[in-house]
Amino acid sequence: MKKLKRKHYEKQLEPMQRELVALARWLAHSGKRVLVLLEGRDTAGKGGAIKAISEHVNPRQCRVVALPKPNDRESTQWYFQRYVPHLPAAGELVLFDRSWYNRAGVEKVMGFATDAQVKAFLQQAPAFEKLLVDDGIMLFKYWLCTDQEQQEERFAERLEDPLKRWKLSPIDLKARSAYADYTRAREAMLKATHTKHAPWTLVDFNDQKRGRLTLIRDLLDRLPDTKVPPAEVEFPPLKGQALKERYGVLKPIPPFEA
Repeated sequence: MKKLKRKHYEKQLEPMQRELVALARWLAHSGKRVLVLLEGRDTAGKGGAIKAISEHVNPRQCRVVALPKPNDRESTQWYFQRYVPHLPAAGELVLFDRSWYNRAGVEKVMGFATDAQVKAFLQQAPAFEKLLVDDGIMLFKYWLCTDQEQQEERFAERLEDPLKRWKLSPIDLKARSAYADYTRAREAMLKATHTKHAPWTLVDFNDQKRGRLTLIRDLLDRLPDTKVPPAEVEFPPLKGQALKERYGVLKPIPPFEA
């Protein structure tokens, strides 16, 4: 299948983004809470998917959480503890760019967690998520699927592009030779944590544009179809002097000489 061209992608994305704006309006009206976890291999496309979801949603309602590695104090806490403060409050949509599932993925494969810690996590995660769902949080878990060939192409692109090179970390480079280990870790994670109350949804992200559209459409279709009309806004004409005459306007900078 040919990769989706940008003009076709943007044409399909725009009405979905309008639906996302309407979703935010419904969240504010209803006080509901939505939590979306985006997981996947390095370069899978989590950042692009999050941007497509959050781009036009009020940032006061839509928060993106991408936690760094735990500090010395956090390393001694209950594993889920540092994620709890970032959970959504009433009227909020929270998007996790990687989540507590780091423990079953990169921490397991890279040796940052012991076998006992990983085993405890796989036992506790379904119970933790059951508490969230029982409390009314609407939880969605997405795994973005990428073939090794696509991953290698994206790593190479990051290496060549100065604007993307910051994304290429030492962990990413080590992960290149651990593709099979990540696959085994993912399968064990899915088996232990794919539950009725918090199921996983796998999305093909070999074509990132198609993947974003598929993920957003699925998310919208699984949320309540509750319409809340936008508030009426009065926009009377200004009286007196024009704003630019009242306050002044900076002149644009001149074009650069070739």
